[in-house]
Amino acid sequence: MKYVNKKLTIEKINFEKITSKFGTPAYCYSYSKLKENINKFKESFKSFSPLICFAIKSNTNVNIIKEIKKFGLGADVVSIGELMIALKAGINPNKIVFSGVGKTFSEINFAIKKKILLINAESLSEIKEINKAAKINNKRVGIGVRLNPNTDANTLSQISTGKKENKFGVNKKTLNQIVNYCKISKNIDLKCLSVHIGSQILNHKPYEKMLRTVSAILSKTNHAFEFIDLGGGMGITYSDKNKKLNYKKYNGAILKFLQKHNVKIIFEPGRSIIGDTGTLITKVIYIKDSERKKFIILDAAMNDLMRPALYGAVHKTIPVIKSNKFSKKSYEFVGPICESTDKFVTLKKFQKLKENDLIAICDVGAYGMSLSSNYNLRPKAVELLIKGSKIKVIRKRQKYKDFI
Repeated sequence: MKYVNKKLTIEKINFEKITSKFGTPAYCYSYSKLKENINKFKESFKSFSPLICFAIKSNTNVNIIKEIKKFGLGADVVSIGELMIALKAGINPNKIVFSGVGKTFSEINFAIKKKILLINAESLSEIKEINKAAKINNKRVGIGVRLNPNTDANTLSQISTGKKENKFGVNKKTLNQIVNYCKISKNIDLKCLSVHIGSQILNHKPYEKMLRTVSAILSKTNHAFEFIDLGGGMGITYSDKNKKLNYKKYNGAILKFLQKHNVKIIFEPGRSIIGDTGTLITKVIYIKDSERKKFIILDAAMNDLMRPALYGAVHKTIPVIKSNKFSKKSYEFVGPICESTDKFVTLKKFQKLKENDLIAICDVGAYGMSLSSNYNLRPKAVELLIKGSKIKVIRKRQKYKDFI
């Protein structure tokens, strides 16, 4: 995105023109940014050619997934619904891994029938359930087991997944029990050791620590794994204060790891692929003055973008039409939902706004629409894919008749 003649544009179209036709709130995705992110990711790790499985939970739009599939990516899914949408988008089943701590028997059974690459299990009980389903289907099923490496990713507590107090994965003792169980099973092929320590990671050092832990465990575990699934978690720069994750150093740490272990690497990136491609355009409904600040009441709300309310996340918020006049009071950008947590950001220095002005909330491609809801019985926003000067509606604005 950039300003052209003081108007914010995405690719070759300004947002003012987009909203005049499609209204607000609207999710807009840049195809060229998506392409750039995928190619950069592939280039950064080409020295060992990993299997890249896009984390569907970060963005579940089937049209987005279809575009990602064209670059040869697979999918990381965490529910039967996500598996269905990955298959509908044309993702090769042999490039799909099924993660998550609570897969039901029907989900496991469906995954087996679809012949996906791996079911990444997170407990001995789950592996016994997979074994049961495999016997019924008379199949030998490839699985992974997720290790909890007790590694602090130095990220928000709400999105940390690799510490011993988190619900994810198994400890070293349980891992050995699982290895022994799989050795005597005729229906389970333990192919993968999986690990994922958290999300929005901007420092390569937690990954280095994780790799050292995994390496030590592999050296002691009497089992030859075909794959090591390193998960995702690579962060993006939501603000100018954030530093980018150093892919070069992470790549170097993995190459060092691969000198000791003859395995194929799997990645599960989501946010780093799709996060900064998306912008939520919203309109100022009202401006309400208070003693210390002004409330900028938008037509987008926490049901459209949950991250600020859920995590306290801060997204860069900018005007669609630029001016040189600034407000003397702080602006607090809020939505119309009947919750005090329905707010996006408070900014001390912002250009003067008036009602009906357009606002862009940036970097919402990941966990924006996928976390949206109909709370307060509000319809979900339209989703648009911008490719050069072309606009494609990839999900229509929800109508009240769709859910009432």
